[in-house]
Amino acid sequence: MEAAGQDRVVRAEDVAHMGLTEVIRHAPYIYSQYRKLVSAIRRDRPDVAVLIDFPDVNFRLAKHLKRAGVPVLWFVSPQLWAWKRGRLRWVQQRVDRMMVIFPFEEPFYRARGVEAEFVGHPLAGLQRPAVSREEYAARYGLHFKTDYVKPRRKKHWIALLPGSRWKEVEATLPEMLEAAALMGGNYEFLIPIAATLQREKFELLVEKSQKDLRLKKQAHGANAPVHLVDDAREALHFARASVVASGTATVQALTIGNPFVVVYRVSKLSFAVLKRMVKYPPEIPAEVDEAGNLPVGMVNLIAGKRIVPELLNDCFTAENLAATLRPLLEDTPERERMIAALAEARAKLAGENPIGRVCTAVEELLARA
Repeated sequence: MEAAGQDRVVRAEDVAHMGLTEVIRHAPYIYSQYRKLVSAIRRDRPDVAVLIDFPDVNFRLAKHLKRAGVPVLWFVSPQLWAWKRGRLRWVQQRVDRMMVIFPFEEPFYRARGVEAEFVGHPLAGLQRPAVSREEYAARYGLHFKTDYVKPRRKKHWIALLPGSRWKEVEATLPEMLEAAALMGGNYEFLIPIAATLQREKFELLVEKSQKDLRLKKQAHGANAPVHLVDDAREALHFARASVVASGTATVQALTIGNPFVVVYRVSKLSFAVLKRMVKYPPEIPAEVDEAGNLPVGMVNLIAGKRIVPELLNDCFTAENLAATLRPLLEDTPERERMIAALAEARAKLAGENPIGRVCTAVEELLARA
């Protein structure tokens, strides 16, 4: 945005800290940067404000913008339909237009007096990776065979997406790697490293996890062949099936159409609290599973039913994951049904030009102002 001519008052990378102690330690600087942003709003009085996601800060900025008489457009809604429903009054008071990327969000907001519009999901319109399978295999040293007459000799590729935040990766990747070891030697595993993570730190975690598995003598006493790759969409495109930590990556897998399993793990206390807090409105048909858990994977919320398995907390074990993944790797009815259901859900995300529609809405707010 800076290269496009934006005046960056605050650098997001300077205030992005994860974890309770890290945030507390940097709180004085973070708050000073927030005050700097508020001062810029009062001083410069922008003609219109575009807020994107990030509710903890943007709700407060919206209050100052509204006081200054600045029209507010919010793109990518906070997940008020899942929890913290009390913040809805802030949207009603402070936001002029809510531009949403999930189909159930528009009726949710409109039923509650908010001018909302579903524009489609930006990921839904992206082109498939242009690289060929053979080129991809050569780039990462993957097993590649053009003659598939003997399927027993073919090695399937499986993508493992452990998350984009370090705490997520620590909680999910070791279990994913243990499941990979249990799968046997007929698979190769692609692990994209998110741009938000340090590659060296990631590599050390992979090495430590595999060392721990060797000590446990897991799965034939050998680790699965792992390949660290750069792009999640390419990995999802070429993988036979995937394991995806709950988050935006599940929408990536949905738009690619790759069969996958959703996993996630937080502390037992956090899980218990979230289980009590998360409640979906009538606009989102959601059924609990056998453990009494509501769906958390966005793909299942978009579909309005459970089309992708979810393994959460205690259910997220290497054994359960390997057992859930195996039917998706061969030409089974389960795989066929999931591919069809993913295509149906993907169609619900389509928009003619999501970003262009947001630009038009900004211009409409400028004209109204």
